[in-house]
Amino acid sequence: MGVAPRPQGLGGGFGRLWTAAVVSRFGDALRGAALPLLAVELTDSALLVSLVTACGFLPWLLFGLLGGVLADRVDQRRAMWTVDVLRGLLMAAFALAVWLDRAGIALLLVLAFALTTLQTVFDNAATALLPAVVPPAALGTANGRLLAGQEAVHRFAGTPLVPVLVGAGAAVPYAVDAATYLLAAVLVAGLPARPRPAAPRPRASPYGLRARGHPLLRHDVAEGLGTLWRDPVLRGVCAATVVANAGVGALVATLVLHLTGWLGAGTTGYALALTAYGAGSVAGGVTAGRVAAALGTPRTLVCAGLAQAGCLTAFGTVRSLPAAGAALAVLGFAGMLWNATEVTVLQRRSPAGAIGRVSAAFRTLSVSVVPLGAVLGGVLAGSLGRNTSALAAAVLVALGTAALGPAARSGIN
Repeated sequence: MGVAPRPQGLGGGFGRLWTAAVVSRFGDALRGAALPLLAVELTDSALLVSLVTACGFLPWLLFGLLGGVLADRVDQRRAMWTVDVLRGLLMAAFALAVWLDRAGIALLLVLAFALTTLQTVFDNAATALLPAVVPPAALGTANGRLLAGQEAVHRFAGTPLVPVLVGAGAAVPYAVDAATYLLAAVLVAGLPARPRPAAPRPRASPYGLRARGHPLLRHDVAEGLGTLWRDPVLRGVCAATVVANAGVGALVATLVLHLTGWLGAGTTGYALALTAYGAGSVAGGVTAGRVAAALGTPRTLVCAGLAQAGCLTAFGTVRSLPAAGAALAVLGFAGMLWNATEVTVLQRRSPAGAIGRVSAAFRTLSVSVVPLGAVLGGVLAGSLGRNTSALAAAVLVALGTAALGPAARSGIN
């Protein structure tokens, strides 16, 4: 995981930022795979185990908008390395607790909540910082490279390494995660300082958007939501993502049931299918910039949405492991195209001093439906058959793609 080669047209700071993102994601993959294993050792309650995952979503709903405000009001580079230092210290303390056999399920819940709370600041600051690191024309390529690098290290390095590290000691994955956060902090802190665009002056929010609290905070939150609402392209892309993400939640929540139960793939088939998805995702991220340049932003989003809907339909109707693997590979490719293009649209159309707040509004809305989609998927899989969640996801992704129509007519760029 060395510094990424600098693609043509990207600034010199991109390699350092890419490496920091990939190193940090490597640690996240270790923790994400090890934490559920620890949870099931600590409790027999399915509810408590599921709450560990829920605590990974809840802070986005509670603090996501505030994280965006903070990302716009402070130096993004400093915010990112400060957050990573805090996360590194938290993980180091947790690793010590595990090593001393003092980690209980309550501590896992607190840790998951605290890490995601800090992530609301980090992710919004990172989205706002990238346009200052790379030229505007290279944003699509840069976003794709970042997402591809993170997906590759997650799927093919971090997660497979967890059994080896756990075998060396229960605390080892968390200690390595702490080290990756601290290394990422050093890399981000080494980025050259850049003048930060002034945040737009607060103005009255349309459509009754208000936020309680301090007047400045209220105006800042309302400005992010208002910018997202007023721009027909951002509004359309956000609406499309919200609807599609409900389908993603339904699929993810029942994927293991679909593959091992309805398809009868077993654990080996399940692992192979996820590997196919990861390979497709990496390929999609690497080529996202070139595809968007060739097709244009509107066609890229529409084609990616239709491809995902088609793959989900095939995945939910064809009982064949090779077909399922192929469908998931194309699904990963198209999904990564969508994600990279969506972020690029947000960065290009948001006011320079408000990217963090607009990003926070976008993320909060799009994440909020994932738990609802997961519940829908569970209900459908339990009552109508384990393949119905994939078919419901196909319908929701298709509806989300249809919601892009007004945005495309407004001229996505």
